[in-house]
Amino acid sequence: MIGWATTILLILLSLALPVAVVLVVLGVTLAEVYSFFPLLPAAGEILWSSSTEFVLVAVPMFILMGEILLRSGVAREMYEALDVWVNRIPGGLMHTNIAACTLFSATSGSSVATAATIGTVSIPNMRRLGYSPPLYLGSIAAGGTLGILIPPSINMILFGVLAEVSITQLYLAALIPGLMLAGFFSLAVLVLCLLRPDIDGAATPGTWSQRISALRALMPPIGLFVVVVGSIYAGFATPTEAAALGVLAALLIAALRGGLTLSTLSEALDGTMRTTAMVMLIVLAAFFLNFVMVSIGLTGRITDAMRGLDVTPLTVMLIIVAIYLVLGCFMETLSLMIATTPIVAPVVAALGYDLVWFG
Repeated sequence: MIGWATTILLILLSLALPVAVVLVVLGVTLAEVYSFFPLLPAAGEILWSSSTEFVLVAVPMFILMGEILLRSGVAREMYEALDVWVNRIPGGLMHTNIAACTLFSATSGSSVATAATIGTVSIPNMRRLGYSPPLYLGSIAAGGTLGILIPPSINMILFGVLAEVSITQLYLAALIPGLMLAGFFSLAVLVLCLLRPDIDGAATPGTWSQRISALRALMPPIGLFVVVVGSIYAGFATPTEAAALGVLAALLIAALRGGLTLSTLSEALDGTMRTTAMVMLIVLAAFFLNFVMVSIGLTGRITDAMRGLDVTPLTVMLIIVAIYLVLGCFMETLSLMIATTPIVAPVVAALGYDLVWFG
């Protein structure tokens, strides 16, 4: 059964089908071939109960929060303010990219939104100043991944729902590693630019008066992060309630800065609906596949097979990491996480690892 499921999954992925289609087709195939009971009639109940999870309301809220900041121009002002502070360091705008990705991740919760926003703002300027394309594109791509780690991460919410883990604990566990990773990214850029000055661009250091003045543009995103994540950490709000507070705060910031118009709001809502539809379709497909796998006993078989290996739990974990590295070459991060968490989480828990740490 495991071999057939793996073969079907690889064939479907090789056809470059949308991830949601892959998960649904795999689930239907397994249900029809291996189930002694009619599982498909229960699909409607599974999809309805999954889509009405209260915590999932936070997903479109966080996406909308990031869209408002992007469309209203707050993200561009934040980038320009960070540039004044860090561009005198060897690597210049590369450090600005990483710092901006770090701060925007703390307000959007999405890696894709972070990379797209910072890339849109920064790439024309970096080309003009003569930076090496592999360097500045790499800094944006790497910085964008911080959206997975730094709260309020949408990936963390979905992992928490799929693995039945506290989202607040996931946020607490991820903040420090996310900031450390941002520091390591900047350190790598610094060392590379010191060793190879030819790939660095033209520096445009600002004065101290400009830096002090730029702090005003950094206050809104920092304040938004405090409102959202601070309310969760302090226990004043659940992630869903904090997301709603974040949207209200983002609307207030955009209005006070004169960037909130009907056109801006319409574009933000349109972008939110498109992204949310894509994410939720994959989530519901993953819930359906998980239901089928549990019903036919496939999840238990995978767990027993992994536990039955004559190796240490650490070796099994290294195998899981290696599988993720390979799959990560073909699948987008969010899709990969949603598709594999229902399968991998029970194995990790059975091996004695903490799912908060694993997430």
